[in-house]
Amino acid sequence: MTIVFVGILAALSAAAAAGMRIALPLLAIGLFQSDLLWHNVPFLSDIHPQVLLGILTSWSLFELFGSKKLLGQRVNQVLQLILSPFVGGMMAIAATKISSVEFQPLWIVAMVGGLLAFVLKLVQVGWFFRLQGLPIWIVFLEDALCIFLVLFAFNAPEQGGLIAMFLLWFSVRSSGEWYRWYKGKKKAQQFQ
Repeated sequence: MTIVFVGILAALSAAAAAGMRIALPLLAIGLFQSDLLWHNVPFLSDIHPQVLLGILTSWSLFELFGSKKLLGQRVNQVLQLILSPFVGGMMAIAATKISSVEFQPLWIVAMVGGLLAFVLKLVQVGWFFRLQGLPIWIVFLEDALCIFLVLFAFNAPEQGGLIAMFLLWFSVRSSGEWYRWYKGKKKAQQFQ
């Protein structure tokens, strides 16, 4: 039972990384498995590793450097919001396979991972539009946290899973605050 729990925490950690960035965690998961590359990642295992390395490296560079400017943040937010559920599910399945946990059916792991990644990204998009762009220190924090969550998914899944659950809790609390701000702004416009 403990091994299954550790595998679930690893899947949550990997999925939370996909809620931050899309290409960066996929690139990291391939590079951390030096000989297998993306063998355990669904859909990506069918693509030639050199082609996939080129695509993910280019996209990761765009995520890293493009997110430092407002236009790049807007493009990243839209792409990441659309793709985060799929990548979150793929990352969760890959973490489950790499941790050698026999958990069936895997589509449940994919759904939970995809939902976690989508919720994290959706709240981030809400804050992006509320603040008219994310401050640069948050973007750097997000980049670092994404890499650490991928590392934790495979080296310290308990800590990575706890960080993922904390991020989910923070997102739920944050979205409530964002909703109250929106309702207050709407009321203020009615009185004008």
